[in-house]
Amino acid sequence: MPARSSPSALIGAALLIALSHAAMATTEIQQQEARAYARKGDALLYRESHWRYRQDGNARRLVLYRCPDGRAFARKTVVERTTAQAPDFDFEDARDGYREGVRSGSQGRVVYVRASATSLLKERPLAVPAAGVIDAGFDASVRLHWATLQGGSPVTQPFLLPSRMAFEPVRLEPGPAVRWNGIPARRLSMRLDRWYGFVAPTMQLTYATTDQRLLEFAGIATIRDERGEHQDVRIVFPDAPSPADDRGLQQALAIPLVRRCT
Repeated sequence: MPARSSPSALIGAALLIALSHAAMATTEIQQQEARAYARKGDALLYRESHWRYRQDGNARRLVLYRCPDGRAFARKTVVERTTAQAPDFDFEDARDGYREGVRSGSQGRVVYVRASATSLLKERPLAVPAAGVIDAGFDASVRLHWATLQGGSPVTQPFLLPSRMAFEPVRLEPGPAVRWNGIPARRLSMRLDRWYGFVAPTMQLTYATTDQRLLEFAGIATIRDERGEHQDVRIVFPDAPSPADDRGLQQALAIPLVRRCT
């Protein structure tokens, strides 16, 4: 596995807090499937299963990353905090033990990273800047600034790169109106807003104009291949979220992760 991630791969992480799984009622459960293909071609690289729900009054998310055959190899949990665009989250990939996240506690917020299963967990206090964006909070940020983007103006915000334990300015540029599989949509582009941003490939995102849900992401993914290299992917969400039951959600929270896909 590589020792260092590229800036664009780190941004792609946009795209296990200690949840109490015991006897906690969950409500408003929605589930959605996504598929990640090689950006150039139709090879299926992995799958994603997404859940959104509420528990203990907090909006939460769960993502299972699955091998092409359906076995889960990584899991991410997200818990909304004071602002929807800066949640707590925990991501772990069982194939190499990589882990990253942000947690809240009595002493404030902490960002943490573990490079592999044999590495020590590194932690650092985290001061979230005004309008700071953390992980899946990017979706909330897009909706918050939708009118600005629709009007043709770019938006720059500090985005957390957990492996660097720091926020970096990310610029979101409005693109053309398109039709994505017959759905009216808006294409956006995203990249580091630094002088060295020219070395990081631009990512493209396509959002439905009616409900601002993500339809497609194209760029360098946070999920690595079996050789430990970040992949250039096209992740598609062919169907809108649909109601789901609590049993399926609890199974997804508890399912053991495999250490290899092949």
